[in-house]
Amino acid sequence: MSVPILPQPGQPAPPDVLIDVEALREAYFSRRPDPASAEQQVVFGTSGHRGSALDGSFNEWHVLAITQAICDHRKQQGIAGPLFLGIDTHALSEPALASALEVLAGNGVEVMLAPPGQFTPTPAVSFAILEHNAGREGSARADGIVVTPSHNPPRDGGFKYNPPHGGPADSRITSVIQAGANHYLRHELAGVLRVDAERALARPTCHEHDFQARYVAALGEVIDFDLIRASGVRLGVDPLGGAGVAYWPAIAERYRLPLTVVSDVVDPQFAFMPLDWDGQIRMDPSSPDAMQRLTQLRDRFDVAFACDTDHDRHGIVTSSSGLLPPNHYLSVVVDYLLRYRPGWHADAAIGKTVVTTALIDRIARHLGAPVFDAPVGFKWFAPGLLDGSLGLGCEESAGASFLRRNGRVWTTDKDGIAAALLSAEITARQGRDPGACYALLAAELGAPLADRVQAKATREQKQRLAALTASEFTATSLAGEPVDTVLSTAPGNGEPIGGIKVTTASGWFAARPSGTEDLYKIYAESFRDEQHLRQLLQEAQALVDGALANGASGAAG
Repeated sequence: MSVPILPQPGQPAPPDVLIDVEALREAYFSRRPDPASAEQQVVFGTSGHRGSALDGSFNEWHVLAITQAICDHRKQQGIAGPLFLGIDTHALSEPALASALEVLAGNGVEVMLAPPGQFTPTPAVSFAILEHNAGREGSARADGIVVTPSHNPPRDGGFKYNPPHGGPADSRITSVIQAGANHYLRHELAGVLRVDAERALARPTCHEHDFQARYVAALGEVIDFDLIRASGVRLGVDPLGGAGVAYWPAIAERYRLPLTVVSDVVDPQFAFMPLDWDGQIRMDPSSPDAMQRLTQLRDRFDVAFACDTDHDRHGIVTSSSGLLPPNHYLSVVVDYLLRYRPGWHADAAIGKTVVTTALIDRIARHLGAPVFDAPVGFKWFAPGLLDGSLGLGCEESAGASFLRRNGRVWTTDKDGIAAALLSAEITARQGRDPGACYALLAAELGAPLADRVQAKATREQKQRLAALTASEFTATSLAGEPVDTVLSTAPGNGEPIGGIKVTTASGWFAARPSGTEDLYKIYAESFRDEQHLRQLLQEAQALVDGALANGASGAAG
């Protein structure tokens, strides 16, 4: 009897893995979510509401309800300026756009849309909001919506709201929108104002906005393209079939770059993507498996890069080191920007999340820059990027944005395009690619080893982990070293980190519940060796399991 061959990570997707696009879109319109089911309610995580029409978690009613709740929020906050609306290339994004337009038109909201056939990256929406709001206050301010599930599989849809500061909405806003949307679901959309999509597009409140031209024209204020062009570095980019697919040729043309776009295919099945680690299609530019197509071309370029579907995350492939782990590249970025951005304010801080590499702390300390350590979620960086007190905000999941070269705000949401292009500027100025730059940094300040594990947890255990306080965690040693700090709130802003972080002289771990699955995740980093990293993870899991099992009594050390 023959044994079936299972799909392999990094290999092309077999036909049975590909979605049925028409069936998915039909389910979007035909399936009504059950508001009594927790799995089918509106839930805003760190990046908006996500789900699949096939599971009853991202359907027309969800989008109608969320959009009405956003309109209600706009009225409550006195936001009467335009709303910038963008979509990515997922199969559910276009039908969700039509649904959102019906409600926005029904509420008389002025909407700014890209020209027909043009997709809109998340950073282009953030840039458009900030560009409009410059010099404006009060009711004239704009905000935005991006229809995207980020790098999630092709079956998923997503919907996120950006308030007038241009970045992701914080939990105070999303909790109100979430509650309002679920209210409309429970009441079968009673109170949701809408007109049909065709009439919505024809209304005088719907305007065309060339996101691409405006964003590309201003990008020269962020990246030194003259330096890149003069250096002759060979560049490659894979848009991964995402919203920025037309942006890259426009950037190459405007700034006369030796940039090769390795693929301009847009396919809602994403059939061109190599399978990710779990056999799923996932447009994750930080995944070695998903990035096989570009890494196989590494010898053609001095540096190459990719972005996820809404282009808010980056992946960097170098000829010296292949695909860089996000923490490696972000460390190089921090070191470079602190040295080569004289137009920034002298005390501009580096923003990082508590689970991003501690090598960044060492680099900032070495160069005399303050660090703003925040909970997970890019929303925490938006205010600082807006007022220039943060030069950079970054996350270990390959998300970053930074100021213009003159110190003015650029975007307050993650910008995978600018972060990717910065790798070309670094290579041009340093004469070595970011992989080689990282090796020098690690040799000087320490080479951390990092890993992440996950374990099953009930909803109650996840709630318990999220509510842990530092005083409940009584361990005094970790992996053979005294415990230096135990954190349940972020040093940068005192906000809860939704878990616990424990540090020693040469390592740390952080434990957080998953926002979407019945799991908890443990992140760990060692500046010693692989054995120490394994010991950190093993002891961390035992400590966390003990804390969950002991309830309010805490974990014994």
